[in-house]
Amino acid sequence: MARRRAKDPLADLDPQRLPRHIAVIMDGNGRWAKQRDLPRIEGHAKGIDAVREMVRACRKLDIPYLTLYAFSTENWNRPRAEVEALFGLLVHFLRKELPELEKNEIRLRVIGRLERLPQAVRDEIADAVERTSRNTRLTMTVALSYSGRDELTEAVRRIAAEAVAGKLKPEQIDEALVAAHLLTAGMPDPDLLIRTSGERRVSNFLLWQIAYTEIYVTDVLWPDFGPEQLRAALLDFAGRERRFGQTSEQLGGAD
Repeated sequence: MARRRAKDPLADLDPQRLPRHIAVIMDGNGRWAKQRDLPRIEGHAKGIDAVREMVRACRKLDIPYLTLYAFSTENWNRPRAEVEALFGLLVHFLRKELPELEKNEIRLRVIGRLERLPQAVRDEIADAVERTSRNTRLTMTVALSYSGRDELTEAVRRIAAEAVAGKLKPEQIDEALVAAHLLTAGMPDPDLLIRTSGERRVSNFLLWQIAYTEIYVTDVLWPDFGPEQLRAALLDFAGRERRFGQTSEQLGGAD
């Protein structure tokens, strides 16, 4: 007897209820490895597989923006060997996945303090960003050596410099101007933020951009996050009433 093909967990989602932009705090790689008595780098390697599945799922669902929190400025405090291994995994991922990114019209963006990265890693990133720059079906942004507070500080610094130079007046500074000076300029704010591993904090990630983002927390560790877990997050999002400061009555709701 032929084996019945497993049902695609993403097949019956309502496309009208999907987010345009998903952001993910990918947490739990180290714990995943520890639970299995493996080196931490094995957890990060398994986490790369989860990244691949997430990107493919978003492309399949025609979700146009995906932003992944890969490495914070605070992560520089980790053991040097682990940091170097992480960057090795990143380079391997870029080299291996670049053909698929190009084939599936996925654009890569990388935001953060990239000047702190080793030159060889920066070169690999620059090449991948350039080669995918004209793709339009999905923008995958990787936050690397990133800090939300640092991003806001730099935006304020640039705006202040323009004001001092006489290029703008203080009364011209509004939310749109601030957003235009952020690393995510030109992108919509995330509709959905997924955090794995059960931690209930935003960890200095996209502090301005997630003002009205729906937050979904799962106890699942990132290496185990796959299509079934994404389905649960998207169904939860579909059931939310996004008010943006208004009442249900204004939106036509019941209560």
